[in-house]
Amino acid sequence: MEELIPVQMSAAQAAKAIHEGELTSEALVESCFEQIDAHEAQVGAWAHLDREFTLTQAREADLARQEGKPTGPLHGVPVGIKDIIDTCELPTEDGTVLHAGRQPTEDATVVSLLRDAGAIIMGKTVTTELALYGPGKTTNPHDLRRTPGGSSSGSAAAVAAHMVPLAIGSQTNGSVIRPASFCGVHGYKPTFGMISRHGVLPLSRPLDQIGVFGRSVEDAALIAEALMAYDERDPDMRHRARPRLGETANEEPPVTPRFAFVKTPIWDRMDEDAQAAFEELAGHLGDDAEEVELPESFKAAIEWHRTIMEADLARRFEVDYERGKDKMSGALREMIERGQKILAVDYSRAVERVSVLNGLLEEVFHWCDAVLTPATTGEAPIGLDSTGDPSFCTIWTLCGTPAITVPILEGAGGMPIGVQLVGPKSDDARLLRTARWLERRVAE
Repeated sequence: MEELIPVQMSAAQAAKAIHEGELTSEALVESCFEQIDAHEAQVGAWAHLDREFTLTQAREADLARQEGKPTGPLHGVPVGIKDIIDTCELPTEDGTVLHAGRQPTEDATVVSLLRDAGAIIMGKTVTTELALYGPGKTTNPHDLRRTPGGSSSGSAAAVAAHMVPLAIGSQTNGSVIRPASFCGVHGYKPTFGMISRHGVLPLSRPLDQIGVFGRSVEDAALIAEALMAYDERDPDMRHRARPRLGETANEEPPVTPRFAFVKTPIWDRMDEDAQAAFEELAGHLGDDAEEVELPESFKAAIEWHRTIMEADLARRFEVDYERGKDKMSGALREMIERGQKILAVDYSRAVERVSVLNGLLEEVFHWCDAVLTPATTGEAPIGLDSTGDPSFCTIWTLCGTPAITVPILEGAGGMPIGVQLVGPKSDDARLLRTARWLERRVAE
């Protein structure tokens, strides 16, 4: 078998090779920079890179291993960091000129945890404007005419273009799952409250969630598990045992998984080729996939999500709006202005509905291992003035359920289409195991 060059390795392969002394972190990082040099001018995945800073980290990691010091699960593996996540040694500018030159004085909790796990901070990946809908400079590595999705545009594109094996992002609507689907990588958004948001640009406390990108389910499990440590500075976290994501994801399910095939109330927004691909996938699974129509209450979920998000945006970005609304995109200004008009009673009512929806989902998860549903409307659209429709992610973000998209379908244009799997809250390890099983089943 032909030996893989470092940049072709998955994160799990690279971590194992570094641990066993078959690869150095410096060689892996150099290989990543060669890929960046070759493709960054066209893809535009990075907001901030410092080659010497990154190589210094890699050399220190190699020296630590040579000296027999303890190593973590990500020792020597480079990771891209979305540019709304604070890093004390690199700027964090949030994708807006209003925050240009912003330099945090401490790392976000997730960055500190990555360092503790031995990871190399590769650089800051491009985010859309304030992690919302205003596109950045990033293109789709599979077709430079197409959007990579957003708002974690650079994170998904950098992993897809083999510039870095892992990256982290965030999701308030569809900002991890959508770009992962468009770029043909694995995107995983854990259960709400599993990963700390301290030091991450806040948009909406009930909705903001951290997610990860990799080139396999195993990669997603590897990095996410390292990030799932309790942090009292995030008010929505609680003490819990760290889930054994990697170990469980690599296990065989004790019985064949069952899927609830959920088209959602917005199935008509799907491209025809994507609809056909999902119908074919459900047919391939046979009796293991049963089509389920969500209860009537879910038809209002997108509107409830919009109420919460836009009201929170109006409050969060009040100062930015007052001092620099002329430097904001028209879409962002409109969202903030709609949010300013939302009544407190309507906001509270929308938040209260979330528990109702989760109660209804429990009835579905009582008999199935995962919901099988679209991640996006189909292939990444042609054009760079939009990041695509996030609506197929909205219900699951609102409910805080874990979700992962796996790149197992293809559209009429030859572009990847992700299949989104959603699991019960706090049952993330089983969800990842089910996702890995599905990939193998489709590949048979």
